[in-house]
Amino acid sequence: MKPYFLTFNYFKRMENKRFFCRGMFRLSALLLVMFVSLSAFAQKLSVKGRVVDAASEAVIGASIQEKGTTNGTITDIDGNFTLEVEPQATLIISYIGYKTQEVKATASMNLTLQEDNEVLEEVVVIGYGSVKRKDVTTAVSTVSTDDLQQRPILSAAQAMQGKAAGVSVIQPTGQPGGDMSIRVRGTTSFNGSNDPLYVVDGVPVDNIKFLSPNDIASMQILKDASSAAIYGSRAANGVVLITTKAGQAGNAKVALTIQAGFTQVANKIESLNTAQYKELMDEIGLITLPDGLTDQTDWWDETYTTGNTQNYQVSVSDGNDKLRYFLSAGYQNEKGVLETAFFRRYNFRANIDNDVRKWLRISANIAYSDYTSNGAGEMGTGANRGGTVLSVINTPKYAPIMDPENPDRYYNNFYGANITSPLENLERRRYDRDRENRLVASGSALFTFIPEELIFKTTFSIDRRNAISTTFLDPEKTQHGRDQYGEGSDNRNQNTVLTFDDVLTYDKHFKQKHGLNVMLGSSWTDSDYRNNYISGSHYRNGLIQTLNAANMIGLNGAGSSASEWGIMSYFGRVSYNFDSKYLVTANVRADGSSRLHPDHRWGVFPSFSAAWRISSEKFMEGTREWLDDLKIRAGWGQTGNQSGLGDYAYLQLYNISRIPWYEEGNANAVPTISPSNLRTQDLTWETTTQTNVGLDFTAFNSRLNVTMDWYYKRTTDMLMNVSLPSGSAIASSIARNEGTMVNKGFEFAINSKNFVGAFGWDTDLNISFNKNKLESLNLQKVYYAATASERITEYIVRNEPGRPLGGFYGYICDGVDPETGDLMYRDLNGDGVVSTSDRTYIGDPNPKFTYGMTNTFSYKNFTLSVFIQGSYGNDVFNASRMETEGMYDGKNQSTRVLDRWRIPGQITDVPRANYTMHNSTYFVEDGSYLRLKDLTLSYDVKGPLLKKWGVSRLQPYFTATNLLTWTGYSGMDPEVNQWGNNGAVQGIDWGTYPQCRSFVFGINLEF
Repeated sequence: MKPYFLTFNYFKRMENKRFFCRGMFRLSALLLVMFVSLSAFAQKLSVKGRVVDAASEAVIGASIQEKGTTNGTITDIDGNFTLEVEPQATLIISYIGYKTQEVKATASMNLTLQEDNEVLEEVVVIGYGSVKRKDVTTAVSTVSTDDLQQRPILSAAQAMQGKAAGVSVIQPTGQPGGDMSIRVRGTTSFNGSNDPLYVVDGVPVDNIKFLSPNDIASMQILKDASSAAIYGSRAANGVVLITTKAGQAGNAKVALTIQAGFTQVANKIESLNTAQYKELMDEIGLITLPDGLTDQTDWWDETYTTGNTQNYQVSVSDGNDKLRYFLSAGYQNEKGVLETAFFRRYNFRANIDNDVRKWLRISANIAYSDYTSNGAGEMGTGANRGGTVLSVINTPKYAPIMDPENPDRYYNNFYGANITSPLENLERRRYDRDRENRLVASGSALFTFIPEELIFKTTFSIDRRNAISTTFLDPEKTQHGRDQYGEGSDNRNQNTVLTFDDVLTYDKHFKQKHGLNVMLGSSWTDSDYRNNYISGSHYRNGLIQTLNAANMIGLNGAGSSASEWGIMSYFGRVSYNFDSKYLVTANVRADGSSRLHPDHRWGVFPSFSAAWRISSEKFMEGTREWLDDLKIRAGWGQTGNQSGLGDYAYLQLYNISRIPWYEEGNANAVPTISPSNLRTQDLTWETTTQTNVGLDFTAFNSRLNVTMDWYYKRTTDMLMNVSLPSGSAIASSIARNEGTMVNKGFEFAINSKNFVGAFGWDTDLNISFNKNKLESLNLQKVYYAATASERITEYIVRNEPGRPLGGFYGYICDGVDPETGDLMYRDLNGDGVVSTSDRTYIGDPNPKFTYGMTNTFSYKNFTLSVFIQGSYGNDVFNASRMETEGMYDGKNQSTRVLDRWRIPGQITDVPRANYTMHNSTYFVEDGSYLRLKDLTLSYDVKGPLLKKWGVSRLQPYFTATNLLTWTGYSGMDPEVNQWGNNGAVQGIDWGTYPQCRSFVFGINLEF
């Protein structure tokens, strides 16, 4: 039964009548009130009607709206409605799951709504084609783009976070413009990239930082091998297909989006005041502080500021039957909570389609972007290595910002302690810039030989990136700059990737129930990379920052490099559809890569999938009143990966060593060369084989949609850099096909229309379970990685067969010894001595599951969207605590050390000053969290005046991001990884730029 919604229209009319009666007693205005009232009633048409479905059953809660106005009502429990409208008005009748109707208003109306399973009829983009959602046989997730204009996101990658089952999106750092870490069904490669392949308007690209989220029309994620295998060697980590907006015939539109807001640090860690710090230093006994020192500087307030964001996007689109276009431009600027950190982007786009003839369509998609950033040295560095975040806590509060004896220099006299203040660390990178301008363009010609049956499309695309990275270190302001006499560098890269695709598609439906789709194609890709770099030192001062002001330029700090690679591919697909009940698809792609030896250059990647629509069977006829679709899917396929290889991995490579020609006797010296690697001619493709079983369920006129998938992924012949025995004369490692890794999991996604009508409530929920295991290694059995403290050199991460990737390795800590105040480490082997042999696995950074849920509430013109996102069961190694609670040198500490052990017999969970420190469970914390990621409130302004001005949409809104986070993690944020996008190292927090809380006001305007 459809939910019943009360209407307030009756009560409004009653209130109007009471007001009218009171006015009748006002004798002085009697005639005027009667005249106005009679005139008003004479100009209105009272409409009474009933809305039913095809079975003549009442449609409860159907929306009845006078077109072009906010005047409307909904049907009652019997499907009846009453509404007063203008005499010539047009009514819009709508209800979820039914086709919307527009009819001329009459006094008495009986309306029948027809079902419209638009969810099932929605077109889904797949590799080199598209298909109706109801006919999908593979695991494909669609990311809603409805809210992209109302979320203050810098990268289109953020649009996927918490929005698609099986897709883990982590923001390892809160820095402006920071890259996202994206995993589609787990980590599949040890040394190679684990990022999915992005295909934007048919152009394969390795990241989408250049893309404005406002330009996106649709986003699909190919998750299993049976869907992604059509992209072969580049699809082992899934494929993200993005289609940008296009102009529509007869629909001229100008759209403007404006966003402005501010950001703040969401979580603060307190540090010791001067008195507490002096007491700690007296206990440690390494430095002696004079009496009388007092607090001078709150380093937190001096370092962290209120950041701000600005975003302006404008687009124009129009078209006719022959020519359609979409033009857009934008400017986005984010200033971080660290004063020197920022990200700024300009973006431009032009999409044009022209039907030159009935049989020929020419299209062009051109996108240009220019973005610049400065990360401010936030990633994974200690306070004494330029790390700003940790030095906020590690710098004593008695210190001033600038040196009183030399106001142009930062204070650096810490009574013998090796400390650098956070503002000095910021100054070291103040002038560092990473800038990239990027052109992604494609042109295509679509030839129609037989309308709706036989078409041929040829596409040529270019992805050109010009990147410039410059640094400058002032020779006077900072101690490091004075030690180096000032430094500067200029590093320039140019990368051009050309792609040429030809695709022939035959689509035929015959005898009503049979459908056949055959696709054949080829793809040629060529990449050309160039690099030039130069550095200089010994600057006179910091007034001129370019290299021409350096006294020493290029000595062993200049050079250039170049490399090329190419792929030739042939692919095909055959799909058969019987009555939309039985569906079968087969794909195959053959890739040849220049990175591999000619004897192993080609890889063939097949896939198969099938689906059975159970709901179309005769024995399901009794369920069709409520069941729209029930389909079982199954698929198997293989994809490849070559990203772990260099461009010339199978060739013998050489190192070049320069000889200082300016030294005596070397006037005619030339560089020497020596082997740099062991040649590996038998390298072959890293291959991922995946099996997927899924179920799609749609019911209640598309008001409830459920998708479930189980998968098993096995990666073999992993491309890895294997360490050679120490003392090797040629190289320290060798590239090999080495080992096997498995990912298996379950995904669940649900979309429901809980309430519709005057009050609406929609829910999108997804949850993903994934288990990762490194199954085997051949030559080298154990891989260690990640040290994160100047105090200890033990590796945090150990990877070996039988374990998930990224496991933390160290000692089990059994608390603080009440008698000695030292940490007690467990003697696992029982030999009476705690040694390295007692180390074991102490944490797993891989979550048991991740999830996301969006609830959207609407009432009249108001819309409230609540998006929560999180993970459960993952551990974080809080290496930051080694420096903020280590108590081993002159650095200031967090206030947690106030609870440290001081006298024998004291019971506490914080050890004594200068305790024996190891990687242990003491620093491993539960990283599970639940985050209110986005809260958006919007209002659609409507009225006749806007219509008169030609305004079709006026929507102000407010968005709060990272508003609340529920977690047991003691660090600044649990969504963190100091090693960024590394597949083998995850979940380590070492002075990482924190996530920020932002508040953004915006407006969407369309003409």
